Amino acid sequence: MNGRHSISIAVLTENQDDVALINSSLRDGGHAAHCHWTNNPKHLRETLAAEDVELLILNCDNYPDTVRQVIKQKDRFNPEVPVIAIQEKADEFSIQKAMKNGACDLVSIGNKDRLQSVVSRELRALRVERALNSTIHSATEYKKQLKDYMQTSADAIALVEDGIITDVNESWLKLFRAASNDEAVGLPLMDNFDSDSQAAIKGALVAAIAGKWASDEKLIAKSPVTSDDINEVHLEFRKFAFENGPCVQVKVSAPDKDSMEPTKLVHDALKRDPTTLFFHRAQFIERLQKRLARKPSSGTHVLAYVKVDNFGEVLDKVGILNSDEILGQFAEALRKRLHPRDVAGRFEGTSIMVLLERGSPRDAEVWGNQLCESIRKSTFEVADNSTQLTCTVGVCAANEVYCNLEEFVAATVDAYEVGKEAGGNTAMLNESADEDSKQKEFDAIWVKHLKSALMDNRFRLAQLPIAGLRSDGIEMYDLLVRMLDEQGNSVLPSEFLPAAERSNMMKSIDRFMIRSAIDFCMESEVDRVFVRLSKQSVLDSTTLPWMDQEFDKHEFDCTRLVMQIPERDAAKHIKQTRAIVKKLRKIGVGFALEHYGIDREKFQILDILKPDYIKVDGELMHSLTTDKEVQKSVEKIVRAANERKIKSIAERVENANAMAVLFQLGLDYMQGHYVNEPEVVLQDTQKRRQTSLAELTAASSN
Repeated sequence: MNGRHSISIAVLTENQDDVALINSSLRDGGHAAHCHWTNNPKHLRETLAAEDVELLILNCDNYPDTVRQVIKQKDRFNPEVPVIAIQEKADEFSIQKAMKNGACDLVSIGNKDRLQSVVSRELRALRVERALNSTIHSATEYKKQLKDYMQTSADAIALVEDGIITDVNESWLKLFRAASNDEAVGLPLMDNFDSDSQAAIKGALVAAIAGKWASDEKLIAKSPVTSDDINEVHLEFRKFAFENGPCVQVKVSAPDKDSMEPTKLVHDALKRDPTTLFFHRAQFIERLQKRLARKPSSGTHVLAYVKVDNFGEVLDKVGILNSDEILGQFAEALRKRLHPRDVAGRFEGTSIMVLLERGSPRDAEVWGNQLCESIRKSTFEVADNSTQLTCTVGVCAANEVYCNLEEFVAATVDAYEVGKEAGGNTAMLNESADEDSKQKEFDAIWVKHLKSALMDNRFRLAQLPIAGLRSDGIEMYDLLVRMLDEQGNSVLPSEFLPAAERSNMMKSIDRFMIRSAIDFCMESEVDRVFVRLSKQSVLDSTTLPWMDQEFDKHEFDCTRLVMQIPERDAAKHIKQTRAIVKKLRKIGVGFALEHYGIDREKFQILDILKPDYIKVDGELMHSLTTDKEVQKSVEKIVRAANERKIKSIAERVENANAMAVLFQLGLDYMQGHYVNEPEVVLQDTQKRRQTSLAELTAASSN
C-alpha cells in the first residue's frame, strides 16, 4: 500500500486524540487516511450507512461496546470490512481473546510500526477479497447471460468440459434427437459424431482450450444421429472460463434454407451416377475440359484412372445384384481421399476418373499408392457377404505434349494398363512424355525463357508463413520461387521447374533463391527462413564454396537460414547429403527434410542426417482427417521426431479439420493455404539485376 490509496477509516473511541494519533501514524506509513471519529454505537450506525468504510479501528479501553458487539453491528452493513482492536497494552493472551471475538488483530496503541503493518495487511486482504467476489459475480452473471443466449438461440449449442457435455440448449436436443437434457448432459461429445470426425473434433477442443482456435473458424463433421438428412454439420468452438475451470462452447449454426432447396438437390442428383454418386461421364468430361482450360491456382493438374482389380471375382462372390453396393462402398472410400478441388466421375463400367490438383505429378502418384493401400486393408460388406478389394491407379500430368483431351486420357489409361500388367494393386505414373521428342522441343523453349528470366531478373521471391501450433514465438517463412514472363504475367512453378530440372538449370535457380533469402533476412526481422536445395545443387561440388562466399560477403547470420532437401533425394544421395549438411551445420545453417513420411516409419534417415526439422508430406494432409491409418502413421512420425528433438512441420494444410487433427497429433508447426497464401516479398532492383546476370548465368553453364 502507498500514499496513492485513500483509506476510509472509522475510529471507534471516546477520546478524539486517538483519531489524531492513528491518522498521523498511518500517514507516516504512506497511507492517505481519512478518519471518521465515532464516539458511540449510534454514530457508528450512521457512519456505516453513510460512508464507504474500508476499516474499523476500535479502542477497547475507551469505547462503550465490546469487540463482539462492534462486529455484530458492523456485519449488518458490510460483513467483509475488517476490525482492528487497539489498547494500551497487548500481550499474547489479549490478542487471542480479541481475535476470538472477531477482531483481525490487536495492537498496542504506542506501537506505530505494527499498526501500520497490520493496516496494510488487512486492506490488502480486503481488496483481494473484493476483487475475487467481483470476478465470481461477473463470472456468474456471464454464465447466466450465456445460458440465456443458449436457450434463445436458433443455433445448436453445447458446453463441453474435458470432452463431456455439461449443458445444451433446445436446438441441440432437436438436432441430435435427444428427448431431454438428461439424454445429452454427462455424455462424451464424441458420441454424437462419426468415428472419422472424432480426431478433428478432439483436436479442435484442445486448440480451443489452448487459445489457438479462431472463434469464427468452422470444422466440418458428420453425425449419424442428427435430424439433418445429409448428416453433415459445421462446428464452431469458443473457449469460456468459469470459476470451476475452462470449458468450450460448441455451436452448430442453423442450416441455410436456400442451400437445402429441394429443386437444387434434385438438379444436382441428376448429374450424378446413382451408384458412385460421382458425376456421370458426360458431366465429368464437361467439367474436365473447363478445368484444364484454366491454370490451377497452384501446382498442376493430374488425371487419375482408378479401377477395381478383378471385379469379375467380386461378382462371383457377392452376386450381380450386390455388386453395385460394393462399388458404391469403394467409391465412398475413394471420396474420403479427395481434396475439395478434385473432381471425379464414373468413366466406364467399374472405372472412375479423377482430375486432381496437386503440387507435382509425384504427389498424385503418392495419392494413388495411398488409395491402393487403404483399399487393400479395408473390408467391404453387403448382406451376409464380405470381400476384400484391390485397385490399380494410372496417373498422368497435364502437359503441352498432349495435343488434345483424347491423347491426355489415353496416356492416363496407358499408365493404368502398365500398373495392371505389373500385377495391380499399385499406382503408376506415366512418364513416357519425358522422352518424347515433343517434350524435348518444349524443354528447349523453356531453357530460353529460363535463361532470359535469369538475365532480366524476372524471378521473384515469395514467402509462405510457417505458423506455430504450440506457440508463436518464432517468425518463420518457407521461401518459394516465382517467375514472370516477358509480358509481366506470373508463371506457375509447376510449369517451369520440371523443365529446369530436366535441363540442369536448378542450380541457377537455387542460387537465386539463396541470395534472395539473404536479402530478405537483411531487409526484415524474420527469425528463420527455409530454402530448398535441389538434387543438382547437392551433387555439385561448387555449391558449398559459393554459399560460403555469399555468407561472408554479406556478413550473414547463418542461424537464420534452414536448407531443406526432399526426403527421396536425400535418401538416394545419402553420402552427398550428409556431407553438405555437416558443413552447413558447422557455420550455423539449419537443415530440414521435406516431403517426409511417405515411406512410413523408416526413421533410420533421421539418425543419419539428424535434421533440425522434418516437414510431414503434404499429400498425407488430404486424407489425414478421415484415415485412421494415416493418423497413426503421422503420430508415429511426430513421436520419433520428439524423441530425437526434431521439430515437426505439416505441409500443405488447407482446412480447419486438418489443423484440428494436427493439434491432436502433437505437431509443432504447419504451413499451407489455410495459414496464408504465398506472398511476393522481393521485387527487382538494378543492383540485384547486375549481380544476378554475372553469377547466375555462369552457374547455369557449369
